[in-house]
Amino acid sequence: MTGVASQALPEYEVYAVRYATVSRRRAENFLGGDLHDGPMPMDFFVWLIRDQHRCVLVDTGFSAEMAARRRRDFIACPIEHLERLGVMPAQIRDVVLTHLHYDHAGNLAKVPGARLHVQDDELDYATGRCMCHASLRHAYEVEDVVSMVRRVYEELVVFHDGDTTLYPGIELLKIGGHTKGLQAVRVHTRRGWVVLASDASHFYENMDEGRPFPIVFNVADMLAGHQRLREAVAGPDYVVPGHDPQVLRRYPAYSGEPDIVMLHEMPEPFGS
Repeated sequence: MTGVASQALPEYEVYAVRYATVSRRRAENFLGGDLHDGPMPMDFFVWLIRDQHRCVLVDTGFSAEMAARRRRDFIACPIEHLERLGVMPAQIRDVVLTHLHYDHAGNLAKVPGARLHVQDDELDYATGRCMCHASLRHAYEVEDVVSMVRRVYEELVVFHDGDTTLYPGIELLKIGGHTKGLQAVRVHTRRGWVVLASDASHFYENMDEGRPFPIVFNVADMLAGHQRLREAVAGPDYVVPGHDPQVLRRYPAYSGEPDIVMLHEMPEPFGS
């Protein structure tokens, strides 16, 4: 990775912002189902990284219209919800798109001047022959992908090929697995390095038990990705899954906002 001494790195604040939720069953969240089926809802997040110099948004979520079409329970526009943190859309100059699924890459019109950071393999995947298969394209929205291509022609897309340092203390980790070009984000905070796993692990259980989520491009890469996440940080309390409602329960809320939690603070242990 960077090779820069940890003590010289910025210490960022990192926030998880929930903008939607949906009821699901355990059997829907594990490849091969689950013998002990029961309710296991899924939350939808975007993430904000900031210090006194910059704001970096990780993913852009979906709109109320998309929530209605896909039967998700919409809480708030994720971009507008950032105003609760004192961040206006014009302040977002960099957006990391972990991948281009509908719940991670919508609302691009709401951050018109931002540079979009994406892996080469992700746009190749989302516009290539794999999208001829309904089961692989189901989680993509064609208009979101077209918006992304338009940004390429506007010279507002920064392509990455593998791991890279976005800024000192903010690193992109190419994981793959869930999609061909999925990337996670490693952030240096006052409690140490934190990894925003995004859909490298939807739930804590996916990674902790080695049981992949069923929407997957390459199962072997997804399982190897779980190990990469563990190796990137000091312990399991430093990996934040992409869709687990436990995130809101474990981390302290920001200024009384029930749908925004502070990932730069230590979480409560499970069962507390």
